[in-house]
Amino acid sequence: MRNLFLIVLIAFHPGLAQDRVLLKVERSEVTFVSEAPLERITATNPKSAGLLDATARSFAVRIPIVDFQGFNAPLQQEHFNENYLGSRKFPNATFEGRIIEAVDLSVPGEHAIRAKGCFTIHGVETERVIPCKIVVTDQGVRVTAEFDVTLADHGIRIPRVVQHKLAAIAKVKVDALFKP
Repeated sequence: MRNLFLIVLIAFHPGLAQDRVLLKVERSEVTFVSEAPLERITATNPKSAGLLDATARSFAVRIPIVDFQGFNAPLQQEHFNENYLGSRKFPNATFEGRIIEAVDLSVPGEHAIRAKGCFTIHGVETERVIPCKIVVTDQGVRVTAEFDVTLADHGIRIPRVVQHKLAAIAKVKVDALFKP
């Protein structure tokens, strides 16, 4: 969150952002899938917020946990928020870092890149390198990615009684459009 604050501070402070090209999330969709032996759970969140500094190739993205929708039942969503993700105590998942490759985000085209940074869920930070596809057009910068999240890496325990209904590894898909 501190890096997101710094990016916002730079974006709105006269003089600091003169040569910076800052883009914000215009539209997003973050989807997770838990594929367990007895049950498949899918939920989607369209309410990510974030900034991409195209000049420095740095970014910060925040996903509000309570905005995931589409569970198999309302009780599943309640358990997701209260028992597993603890969304009252840890309301957001975040990913902040840099694009590793030296890519010019002002030139139209498609680029395979890696985003390296601090990925936080359930209050637990992990260092991640996530492969992404970036498509630069006159409409903005579209970022897509698919990656796995191991729940135990973030202190999320699966009770023995639901081990066949909840996967230990969630598959995550991200599709975000950044615009000036």
